[in-house]
Amino acid sequence: MQDPKLEIQMLHDRVMVKPETSGERRSGAGIVIPATAEVAKRLVWGEVFGVGANVRTVKVGDRVLFARDDQYEVDVQGTTYLVLRERELHAVATERTEHGTGLYL
Repeated sequence: MQDPKLEIQMLHDRVMVKPETSGERRSGAGIVIPATAEVAKRLVWGEVFGVGANVRTVKVGDRVLFARDDQYEVDVQGTTYLVLRERELHAVATERTEHGTGLYL
């Protein structure tokens, strides 16, 4: 017998994020930096796929900036997501901002 498909509902202030998995990146001058190179703690962007009832500032579909250190990973149907608290997010890229930086993605 096959298990029924169940919808995942995030609880409390938890946010489910799919991190951008580009691995290597390029500097402004075009130099390729491998994923294994670590100069400092690096923040990464990801897309929000689920939010708990107590999350106030982000919604599904927003791009968020966060640290990959000490987060919980979960695999759902072969895709890796991270589960973190809303307070662990550093920034959100959205059109509906009041106190923006003046920088755009």
